[in-house]
Amino acid sequence: MARQKKPEEPGLSAPFYMGTYGDMVTLILCFFILLFAMSSIDAQKFQKALLSLRGSLGILKGGVTTEESTDPNKSGEVGTSPGASERVEIDTRHVAYTLNSFLRSENLTRDIQVSINQRGVAVSISDQFMFFPGSAELRPEGRRALYKISELVRDRVPFAAVEGHTDSGVLRGGIYRNNWGLSAMRAAAVASYMEDEGGFDPVKLQATGFSSAQPIVPNDTSEHRALNRRVEIVFLSQYPKR
Repeated sequence: MARQKKPEEPGLSAPFYMGTYGDMVTLILCFFILLFAMSSIDAQKFQKALLSLRGSLGILKGGVTTEESTDPNKSGEVGTSPGASERVEIDTRHVAYTLNSFLRSENLTRDIQVSINQRGVAVSISDQFMFFPGSAELRPEGRRALYKISELVRDRVPFAAVEGHTDSGVLRGGIYRNNWGLSAMRAAAVASYMEDEGGFDPVKLQATGFSSAQPIVPNDTSEHRALNRRVEIVFLSQYPKR
C-alpha cells in the first residue's frame, strides 16, 4: 500500500505586493507625523481671530477679564510686521498678565482693572485713585502706579490711547466749564505724565476726552457714577489708522 503524503500547511493568503504596500503607507504616515511635529501654530494670531469672532457675536461686550490668565511667558512677546519699520503687534495676553501681576502685588486691583478687548489691552483707573476731586491734578499714588505701568509696557506696545470719562453730573465751580473740558484735561494730564516721567515716546500717545458719552453703567446711583468717572489707557494691539 502506497504511503500517503503529509498535507502541506497552508501559506499566507495575502498577495506578495501587500507587504511592499504596507511599508509604503507606514513611511508616508511617518512623513506626515514629522511634518506636523516641525510645524508651529501662531498662538497670538489665533487668539486675535478668536477675540474678533467673539466680539462680532457680542460675547466680549465690555471686555473680557484676564485675572485668571495663566503665565504666557512661554509664547512670543513682540513680533515685527514684515516690511513695516518698528510696527509691532503686542501679545495682549502677556501684557495683561504682566500688568495684573503688578496690580495684585501692590493691592491695586480695586482701583485699576485690566481687560482685553478687540482694540488691545485696556487699563481702567478710577478718578478717586488718580485725581483730586473735580481736578486734573494727579494724586501721588496715581503717579506711582502710572509710572510703573509705563515702565512695564512702554517698549512692548505700538500705541497708547488715553481716554478721559466722567459721569453725567453738572460741574459746579472749578476751572472747567463742563465735563468735556474735565475729561479732556484728565486724559491730557495722564498722557503728559506718561511721556515726561514714564518715558513713553510721544509719537505713541494720544489723549481724548469723552465727557459722559461712554458710560459703562447707568448714571442712576452714586456708586454707578463713581464707576463711570475714570481714565482708560488702551494699549492698542496695532497702530491706529490715520
